Amino acid sequence: METFRFDLTVEEKTFLKDLVVQSVASGLRLPDAPARPADPPTEKLREPLGAFVTLKLEGRLRGCIGMIQGSGELCRTVWKMARSAAFEDPRFPPVSAGEFERLEYEISILSPIEPCPDPKLVEVGRHGLIMMRSGRSGLLLPQVPVEWDWDRETFLGQTCLKAGLDRNAWRDPSTTILWFEAVVF
Repeated sequence: METFRFDLTVEEKTFLKDLVVQSVASGLRLPDAPARPADPPTEKLREPLGAFVTLKLEGRLRGCIGMIQGSGELCRTVWKMARSAAFEDPRFPPVSAGEFERLEYEISILSPIEPCPDPKLVEVGRHGLIMMRSGRSGLLLPQVPVEWDWDRETFLGQTCLKAGLDRNAWRDPSTTILWFEAVVF
C-alpha cells in the first residue's frame, strides 16, 4: 500500500471540525444551529472518501460512527457521521444538551480500502484494519492501537475480537484482512 497522500489544509480541517460541532448542535436543536451543512470552501472536501467521527467526553469514548467508503461528498459524509456518532451509536445513549459543551471531536478521513497482502506488513499507527469471515466483520482505526499501546499482533487480535471472531482468526486463511490509512485530526 502506498502512503495515503490525501491531506487537508488548516482551513479545511477547521471547516470539518466546525461542521461536526454544527451537526451535533443541529441534532440537539440548539439555537442558531444550521439545519444542513454549509457548502465546502474547497473541491477537496467534495471528494467521495470514507470518514469516521469519534466523540469523547472527559477523555472517554462517547460515540464513534463512520463509513469506510465514501458514497458522496466528504463534507456531507462527515456531517452525517457526526450526527450518527452523537445520536445513533448503539453502545451509548444519545448525547444530551448538557454534554454538548464538553464533547471532544476527532475526525478520520480514510484512504481507499485494500486487501492486506501480508499481516507482517501492518504498521501500528499507520494502518487501520478490517477483519471479515463468515458474515462477521470488525474495524479498528489506525489510532486505536496507539491509544492502547498495542503491538502489531495484539492489534490484529483485537480487530478479530471486534468482529466477534477468535483472537487468532487473522492467522486463518479464510479470514479476509483489509487495510487502509487515515488522516486523523
